[in-house]
Parts: sequence; structure tokens; C-alpha cells
Amino acid sequence: MELKEINSLVELFFKKYDQKFSKDIKKIHEEIFLVSLKNKDLADTHSGPFTYSWGNINTKIKILSNYLEKIISKGDRCILLSENRPEWLISDIAIMNAGGVTVPLFTTYSENDYEYIIKDCEPKVCIVSNIEQFKKIKNYIRENTIIISIDDFDKKVECFEKIFFKTEIDFKTFMESIKPYNNDLRRNDLACIIYTSGTTGNPKGVMLSHGGILSNCEGAQEILKSLTKKDPPVFLTWLPLSHSYEHTVQYVQILLGSKVFYAESLEKLLSNMAIAKPTIMTAVPRFYQNLYSKISLNFSKQKGLKKVLITNTILLGTKILNKEPLNFKQKFTNFFCEILVRKKIKNQFGGKLKAFVSGGGALDKKIGEFLNSIGLPTLQGYGLTETSPVVSCNIPGEIKVETVGPPFKTNKVKIADDGEILVKGENVMLGYWNMKKETEEVVIDGWLHTGDIGEITKEGNLKITDRKKEIIVNLGGDNISPSKIENLLCLNEKIKQSFVYGDKKTYLVALIVTESEKNKEEIELYLENLNKSLSLVEKVKKFKLIKEEFTIENGMMTPTLKLKRKKILHKYKEVLEKLY
Repeated sequence: MELKEINSLVELFFKKYDQKFSKDIKKIHEEIFLVSLKNKDLADTHSGPFTYSWGNINTKIKILSNYLEKIISKGDRCILLSENRPEWLISDIAIMNAGGVTVPLFTTYSENDYEYIIKDCEPKVCIVSNIEQFKKIKNYIRENTIIISIDDFDKKVECFEKIFFKTEIDFKTFMESIKPYNNDLRRNDLACIIYTSGTTGNPKGVMLSHGGILSNCEGAQEILKSLTKKDPPVFLTWLPLSHSYEHTVQYVQILLGSKVFYAESLEKLLSNMAIAKPTIMTAVPRFYQNLYSKISLNFSKQKGLKKVLITNTILLGTKILNKEPLNFKQKFTNFFCEILVRKKIKNQFGGKLKAFVSGGGALDKKIGEFLNSIGLPTLQGYGLTETSPVVSCNIPGEIKVETVGPPFKTNKVKIADDGEILVKGENVMLGYWNMKKETEEVVIDGWLHTGDIGEITKEGNLKITDRKKEIIVNLGGDNISPSKIENLLCLNEKIKQSFVYGDKKTYLVALIVTESEKNKEEIELYLENLNKSLSLVEKVKKFKLIKEEFTIENGMMTPTLKLKRKKILHKYKEVLEKLY
């Protein structure tokens, strides 16, 4: 399939469907596309089976988009609030096929975020998975907003089961009467608005085009071609589909004709891998850190010959990764490491894994080397929501763990005079929704100013060296605005100043400037109440009281009274690290 000739994400799905099944009706209903490993999906819904064939998905998309066409106009925003499940993909494509724009929402947003986003994008339709998700937004939606539920929870709300059942009564006539897909869509049309954290506190609606995401798919296809030559890949996904990274990955999965398993949870990921037997898996650094910790703990308990084998596996695996030559003895030893250590580790992950792909945040070099050395190839990539989202990624067989690989051929990357990474290409966002000024500040002459500092290595790989912007990216790949939380903390009269920390961490901690240790109990109570109004990733779990204020005189504030984060971190990093 020549992606340059595809006009929209909708066309991508239907062209792939036709390519796979145009002459084999039986195969349409036999080849599995999506599998949900969440048992609760079976208990809560009657809209479909445990596994979904390409035929199932194709039919449901057409039925739902036909229903939506009657209630929305081109460009209408449609909220999608759901856990990962097959109906998520069905809804996303159906919305776009009907001419609408998908606005995915995280199920872990705070009430303030739900309220702000709904007021900002003014949705015509809200698709929610169940009563729990509906309760989160019901107070903020307008009276004329149409609610559609995936699970049946209210007679007044139209649900998927009813929509699909009505069509099944005269299914043959229906399928013959509707057009194959919306062929009026073009690559520069708005496909979705994905909200990301802003430094001022309110999320920014990143407008991504069909062409932007398609160009990302083209770049991914180039990277993964060596891993998908023989058979269609199998993916296991757990990162929320509302995340820009996983949202684009689902279209890469369609392009590659994959089978996709939806995992139950992060905690059950390893057991789910044994069932799904994935060949490719995308995740954020938090997953790989947990993996590293578990395997390292197990390795530390081994003794004797097992310990020697493990040590050699890591040592020789790292040498191979760095393309260092092995002598005869090392090759002989590595042969046994491959059979007795790496093969066993691979079998624990289903036995067919060809690559982990890490994105959504920086992966520690030590973790990257470790996983690659023990037989779990791990490719690190780089991107932003504003770039649809991938900019670059390591290539199988050419992994440089200290870098994020070469830029995709579908975009251009250059380094500004001050070291900032600039990106240009079809993948760059159309802009921030309702934020013309903010858009013009970051997209200048077509170049997106990423806010990250980096360099291009002699091999042509992109290397991230620093962060110009203040946004925290935790191990889950979530973007968090520290200034928003700091401002909320300082609303308490006992708190003079605060500094929130948590880049590449699993949770946030803070330094709190106060006059006396006696204020600790009152501050704890305030923080407990404040956390209730924040999203899961924004909650501050621990803090340290300090008396020294951040001032211009001690070099910890700028003349415009902004925190000098590097200076503060340099002085207090050891204190902050002890909170973990």
C-alpha cells in the first residue's frame, strides 16, 4: 500500500480491509483483528464477542458512522471517553468517517480538566464507555449534547447494542445502501484534537491532521519493515488509546494488518504477554523500568554457574549491542548464554517478541543496554503530541541506546543555535485549538520549536541532552505542568514557595518553603485535599519542608521572579531523591 496516495485514516482502514479480503469472504469473518483480554468487557456488554474479526469491525464502523452522519456536521467535535477496548477503535474511525473530529479524553483526568476541555472544544457528541465514565463529565456537558454509550446503562441514552441491533433487522439492504467510506476527507483535514498539558495549567488542544498521522505511519512502516516481512505482527497494547502515542500506533497496526490484544492492566501485563505472544509491543519507560527491576531482582538471587552465565549474558550482550568483536572463547560462551538464558527470558514474554518500542519519555541508557543484552530488543523513539507524535526512532539491528535513533524520513529535524530541536513536516500539528497566539509562538516558518535540547550524532541519530521547557514527563509518558501544581500549593498561606519534581519518576514530590516545621500537619491536610482535585499523575505523594526561600540573590529566581529549576535541582537533588 502506497501511503502517500492515501487521503485519510478512514481510507487507510477500508483500503487495508479491501486489500486483505476483497476476494475471500470467508477469511473476512475468520481472521482475528482485535482481542480484548479484559474479562469485564464480556460481563458488561453484549455488543460483540470476545474476539473481533476484521469483518466485525468493518461492519460496526459502517453502522456507527451511518448513525453519526445523521446527527453531526463536518468538523463537529466528538468526545471519546473510554478504557481501551475494541469499541474505542470503532468509535474513532466512525467519528471521522461521519465527518467529525475525535477528541479523546483520559479516564484519569481531574474534574477541572474535564470541565475545561468540554467547554473549550464544545462537543456535539459524547461517546462514553459506561456509567462510571459518564458521571465524570455529566455536569459539564450542554443540554443539547448527544450522549452515546458503549455499555447500556440508561434507557434515555442511545447505546451501541441498540444502534447495531436496529441495523441487523435489515442488514443486507443497509450494507448495499451506504457508501464504502467518506472519500471527501483530505490529508490536511483535522482528524483529532488531543489535549496535552500546558505550562499555564490548562491543557492545550493539539490539532492533528489525517496526513500528519499517516506520515507517522509511513515512518513507522520503514522502521518496522525488517520485523514484519514474513507474517503480520501481533501487538499487545495497554497504554491508553487517548495518549497520542498509542492513538497513532493503532493506525500503524491497521497498516501492517496486525492482530491486536488489549491488555487487562499494567499489573497483569506479563501474564497477558504469555497469552498474546506479541511480536511487537509499544510502551512507556515506566513499563521498562518495572521490567528491569523485576529481572534484576531475580538475577541477584542466582548463585554458582547460573550467576556466571547471567553475568556473561549481560557483558557479551552489551558488546554485541555496541558492535564490539567477540573472540572465540566469548563466542562459545555467548552460544550457551543464548540457549540457557536469553531463550528462557524470551519464552517468559510469549517467545515471539521481536521488539519493544519505547516512547512517551526518556528511557534510561542503563535500562536500554540491559534489556537488549538479555535478548529483549528495545528501540527508543522520540516525539511530542504536536508531531503526531513520533519524530525519530532507533532501527532494529542499528540500536544506539544513548540516542533516539535517526529522524523519520517523513520529517526534517535541525538544531537551532541555542541547541533547541526543531521539527518540520506534515506530521507537525495544525495548531492549538482556540490558541492562535500560543501556536505562533511554537511554530515559526513551519518549524516546530520542541522545547528540547539535543544534537545530531555523526551516525545521524538524534540525541536528547536537556529539556528547555519546564514540562515534567513521568515514567508513564504523561506530560505534567509543575507550575500549575506549584501555584495551587502556594494558595495555602503557610506555603511561601514550592518546587515540584518528578521527571522520569513514577510519582511527584515537592520542596515546600515554610517558616516553621510546626506547619507540617496543616500542610499535609491541605495537600491531601488538593490531591483530590488533581488527576492521578498530578498528585504530590511526598514533600520536604525547607526554610530557605528561592530568591534572585541566591540565584534560584530570575529577575522576572521565575524559578531557576536547574539551580534548585543542583542544590536539592539529593534531598528530593531521598523522597523516593
